[in-house]
Amino acid sequence: MSTGQLVVLDHVVAVLTGALWLAAGAVAAAGRTRVAAGLAAGGVLAVAGRLVLVAVLADRGWWFVQEKVLLGLPLLVVTVAAAAALTWRSLLRGGPLSPGAVTALFAAGYAALAGFVVTYVGGYPLTWSVTLLAVAGVGGAVLLTAQVMAPADDTAPADETTTVGMLSRRRLLGIAAAGAGAAGVGLAFVRAPSIDAGGGVAAADPSGHGTPVTDLRGATTPAAGGTVRPYTVTARTATVALTSGHEVDAWTFDGRLPGPPLTAVQGDLVEVRLRNEDIDDGVTIHWHGYDVACGEDGAPGTTQDVVSRGAEFGYRFRADQAGTFWYHTHQVSHTGVRRGLYGTLVVTPRDAEPADVDLVLPVHTYDGVVAIGDDDGVLEEAAEPGASVRLRLLNTDSEPHRFGLAGTAFRLAAVDGRDVHEPGEVSERALRLPAGGRYDLVFTMPSGPVALTVDGEVRLRLGGGDGDPAPGDWPELDPLHYGAPAEVPFTLDTRFDRHFSMVLDRGAAMVDGRPAFAQTVNGRGHPSIPEQVVAEGDLVRFTVVNRSLETHPWHLHGHGVLVLARDGRAATGSPLWVDTFDVRPGEVWDVAFAADNPGVWMNHCHNLPHADQGMMLQLRYDGVTGLAGGHGHARH
Repeated sequence: MSTGQLVVLDHVVAVLTGALWLAAGAVAAAGRTRVAAGLAAGGVLAVAGRLVLVAVLADRGWWFVQEKVLLGLPLLVVTVAAAAALTWRSLLRGGPLSPGAVTALFAAGYAALAGFVVTYVGGYPLTWSVTLLAVAGVGGAVLLTAQVMAPADDTAPADETTTVGMLSRRRLLGIAAAGAGAAGVGLAFVRAPSIDAGGGVAAADPSGHGTPVTDLRGATTPAAGGTVRPYTVTARTATVALTSGHEVDAWTFDGRLPGPPLTAVQGDLVEVRLRNEDIDDGVTIHWHGYDVACGEDGAPGTTQDVVSRGAEFGYRFRADQAGTFWYHTHQVSHTGVRRGLYGTLVVTPRDAEPADVDLVLPVHTYDGVVAIGDDDGVLEEAAEPGASVRLRLLNTDSEPHRFGLAGTAFRLAAVDGRDVHEPGEVSERALRLPAGGRYDLVFTMPSGPVALTVDGEVRLRLGGGDGDPAPGDWPELDPLHYGAPAEVPFTLDTRFDRHFSMVLDRGAAMVDGRPAFAQTVNGRGHPSIPEQVVAEGDLVRFTVVNRSLETHPWHLHGHGVLVLARDGRAATGSPLWVDTFDVRPGEVWDVAFAADNPGVWMNHCHNLPHADQGMMLQLRYDGVTGLAGGHGHARH
């Protein structure tokens, strides 16, 4: 069973445990002792099941069980033990239970549900604030239940009239619970550390003074043999019709969907003048996966000011990386990209032999309609038998897409614009492409037709013939174990200068100064997540853990990362360099990179609504400063 499935099962058993103990209390209060006994027995079995599940989850990583081991289970075991001690004789004999015994059954239910709430709402890591609030909540609920269950007359049992000084025991416990709750609320507002040095040397310049990121601009001349590629791109609103006639109320680059395709040959100098005609929220261009100088990165408020309505901004970089990339706005990107502010960037090697058929295929969803480019039907492309074919698949959505290629064997030649080492020929394999990711498929055209499917539907047909080859329910091709191994600059055994752990979760947190049920990193939401600080030349390792029930495509700007391992198992195929990788529920990814591109870089989930809901932070090189007050993803 996967870790994600175990997490879901633990949630279900936690809720069931609480329900059984609460039901036992309610039934006992109604005088149905034998039914209460059965429910309590079920509650004990559910507690045993939780203990087993937590033990199994602990083997998958401390991240998945911390709050359960330190708070949830101790609270549950103590209350269940108290309930058993106070009720077992009466439950076995079938006699009525005292108010205190009934309250103890309810207390076990409150503790079980409190543990679930701590996991689901508090998230990771467990804090003193959450601990005190949970204890106060259980204590307050127990006291309220005891008050309700107390005899209606004025005669109170001795345990309620016993005093400590001038206070009754119950009142004293109530004051303690209220005090714990108040302390928990107060601790919730304690500020997080501003930086995370990843176990390395702390920032040499804590004052924040240093090289402005706006000084880190791209090259001014092409490489030898290259040329200048000038483009002007205008952001504006437009109503654009897809091939089916479906009209999209879009935000566009140049009034089209997607924006204009930008192309270059390796070594060319790319110059792009961005103009904003009428996008009221503003716009920038981020070069997704392209390792530009930081001043060209397009992170509003961090590397540049937003390009407001009527303004413009110039980008310039040398096209040193060959491959398939894309560009999109990073200003209010969860809205802007979805509505159409994106386009493709393809850089071809200078001396490479071009494919006979080379198709750039950006997949995007407009108003619930999936399209390749602006075609929401089936693309028809001619390809002669024996022709070399390259399909450049781009996922410009915030969710993964599943591709299939039927009718031919193929090779996965590149991932995220980086070549795969000795890719082997495969067939009848599905390809799961993360949000923001790219796959390049190459094959020789067979005599019959070839069909490309997206999420099970044919979206591209190559060659003639009647009908489409039928894709099956194929297993996924795993890029971590595909291709041939080759020398890499670091492995799991490397001694890294910095090691950052990022635990992705849902929980209550502040996002942009407002309380929210946020998408969190280490229990915090943007912009309260401590920035990661590195020094130029460092070897840096990320451990990315997904405790949540959603997939998080993780994306670091300005750097490709080498995948070291997933769930503790080392990658065995071609060195896998990516800029976006899907961390599915329960997964743990270890990736690494060399800190060789100074700047202030966004580090975030590329499910863009998740980023907007708090799941983004910054990685800053010591000695570099971003724009004052910026967070790289401005909102209105």
